Order: sequence, then structure tokens, then C-alpha cells
Amino acid sequence: MNQITIIIADDHPIVRQGLRQTIEKEQSFNILAEAENGKMALETINKFQPNIAILDVDMPELDGFAVARKLKENNLPTEVIFLTIHNDEVMFNEAIDLGAKGYVLKQSALEEIIDCIKIVAKNQFCVSPSLTTFLINRQRRSLNLTADKPSIKNLTRSEKRILQMIADDKSTKEIADELFISPTTVEKHRANICRKLDLKGGYALLKFALTHKSELL
Repeated sequence: MNQITIIIADDHPIVRQGLRQTIEKEQSFNILAEAENGKMALETINKFQPNIAILDVDMPELDGFAVARKLKENNLPTEVIFLTIHNDEVMFNEAIDLGAKGYVLKQSALEEIIDCIKIVAKNQFCVSPSLTTFLINRQRRSLNLTADKPSIKNLTRSEKRILQMIADDKSTKEIADELFISPTTVEKHRANICRKLDLKGGYALLKFALTHKSELL
């Protein structure tokens, strides 16, 4: 059985001891090291590159968020589970934006940490049950942004055809000649496409057309 390797970083020895005693009950878990501050945590993660780092959000030297930011910048494969006393949605969203896979409240950590490690090891998200509303709110906002974002489906068939020709680097005159319409009509179509897709300027239109060329075929 492949063990899940772990480091624990928290500036409170009693918290680290409690976590270690709980985690070590699982034979498939292997705690490689502990760290008492963020700087030590980063050094330890760089050295051992564990599967999972359990990081206290509030630590001296570097806080947990700063450590996670460094891991993200360095493309390290270690997944992060944050421990926190903060039942705060803004901090929760910042943690997820930093790539954290787990967010566990300290007051329930000893009861939740085993299941959270197992879930995160499967590349899934784990949050304390009392914070589930934060995750739902985040997902809802993401869906609303996706639904509101202008897309090719808002264009008419003629506009899609012209966008495809723009992607093929054809000039207004070439498009007009090929479609048997006037250059003025082509320019009106271009303006309508930009308006529907919320694009500013000809370069933005060309960039969008090239990026989404495969969707126009």
C-alpha cells in the first residue's frame, strides 16, 4: 500500500501533537516532519515534497497563505489543507483561490482531519461541514458568471460565418466579396459581434476569433 506522506505546520505544539496522534492511527499515513512556523514549513515542504501539507493559516515568519502562494509559484505538487479558527467566507475564498484542497476549522480538526486527508489525497475538495455554505455560494457565483459571460452562442449564423473568416485572416473587402455583400455591411457585422462579445477594437476581435476558431468549424 502506498502511504500518503504528510507534513504538519502549526505554531502551537499541543495542536501539532494532537494532530500527529490522530493521524498516526492510520497505517496508510506517514508524517514526514513538523514545522512551527511558515518559513520552516516551506523549507520542509521543499525538502520532502509530501503529498499533503497541513498548514495553520496563522503562523509566524510566513502565514499559511504565504506558504501556499510560494508552493503555487514553484509548481510544487503538494496539496494543501488549511487549519483555521476563522469561520470567514472571504478567507475561505482566498484559500481556495490559492489552490487549497482542504479547509478545516481547528475546533473540529481532530474529528475531521482523517477523512479530509483521504478526500484530498483523491484530488477532491474537503471543507468542514459548517463551512459547506461557503463552498455552495462559491459554486453558485461561478455558475452565474459562466451563464452571464458573452459567448459565440449569442451570435447569428451570419456573424459566426464572418467571425470564422476573420479567424482566417481575411480582410473586410475579401469577406464582402466572398459573401456578396458590401464592405459597409461587413463592418456593421463586425461592430455587432464586438458588442455581443463585449470586445473592444479590431485586435480583440481577431484574438477572440483565433482563440475560438475550432468552435466555429
